[in-house]
Amino acid sequence: MRGGVGTYLAVARYSARRYAGYRAATVAGAFTNTVFGIIRAYVLLQVWHQRPGLGGYDTSGVVTFVFLGQGLITSMALFGGGIDLPERIRSGAVAMDMARPVGFQTWWLADDAGRAAVQLLTRGLPPTLVAALLFDLRLPTPASPAAAAGTASAAGVWDAAGVWGLFAVSVVLGFLVSFGLRYLIALTTFWLLDQRGLESAYTLFTVFFSGISMPLTIMPGVLRDLAEALPFAAMMQIPADVLLGNRTGASLVAAIAFQVGWAVALLAAGRALTAHATRKLVVQGG
Repeated sequence: MRGGVGTYLAVARYSARRYAGYRAATVAGAFTNTVFGIIRAYVLLQVWHQRPGLGGYDTSGVVTFVFLGQGLITSMALFGGGIDLPERIRSGAVAMDMARPVGFQTWWLADDAGRAAVQLLTRGLPPTLVAALLFDLRLPTPASPAAAAGTASAAGVWDAAGVWGLFAVSVVLGFLVSFGLRYLIALTTFWLLDQRGLESAYTLFTVFFSGISMPLTIMPGVLRDLAEALPFAAMMQIPADVLLGNRTGASLVAAIAFQVGWAVALLAAGRALTAHATRKLVVQGG
C-alpha cells in the first residue's frame, strides 16, 4: 500500500468536509429518512400485531430493525453511488488519480469512508433519535436488579458496551463489503463507460437481499438461505442482529467471520481488477 496512514486520513477528512457542506441536502435527507422510517415502522407493526414473533422479532425488535436500516441506508450506500470514480474515468481525470504516489483503491476507500462517516452522523442518527421518542426501541443498556434500583452494575455496563462495540465492528465490516461491491461496479466503467445498469442491479439486490426492506428471517426456506449467503446480508441484516442480540456465541462468531470473508474477497477482487484496469485504460473521448 503506497502512501502513509496520514495521507488516507487526510483524504477521509477532506471527503467528510465536502459532504458536510451540503447542508440543505443533509437536512432533507435526514427528514426523509425519518418520515419513511415512521411509515415503515407502522406498516410492519400491523404485520407483527397479526403475526407476533414473526421471524424471531417482537414488536420493539422489528421497530428497532427498521430504524437501524434507516440509519445505515445512506452510510452503507444501499442504493448505490457514493464513489465518484466513474465520472473521472469518463472525463479522463482518472489518469491523474493513477499518477498519485498512493494506493488507488485505498484512496477511494478513504474517500468513501469520509462520506459514510458524515452521512451516518447527519442522516442516520436523527431518525434514530426521533424513533427513540416515538417508539419503544430495543437497544443495549445495563439491565440488572441493581439497575432497576437506580445503581447499574459494572457487569451490566460492560455487557452493554460489549454489544455496542461488536455492533460498531459489524458496521465497519458491512461498510467494507458495501465499498467492495460498489468499487467493482465503478471499475467496470473502464470497459463499459457507463456503469448505471450495474448500479441499478446492485440497488435491486440490496433492497431485496440486505434486509433493508424486511428481515431476511421471514423469507421462505431456499430464498432465505440464498439471501443469507450473499454479501448483501453483511450490510444490514448482520449488524442489526448483532445489536439486537439475535446472534450470540458460535452464531455471532460465524456472522462476523462471514462479513470478514466477504470484505477480504471483494477488496482482493477490486485490487486485482484495478491492476488490470491500469493496463487497459480506456478514456472516453481521448
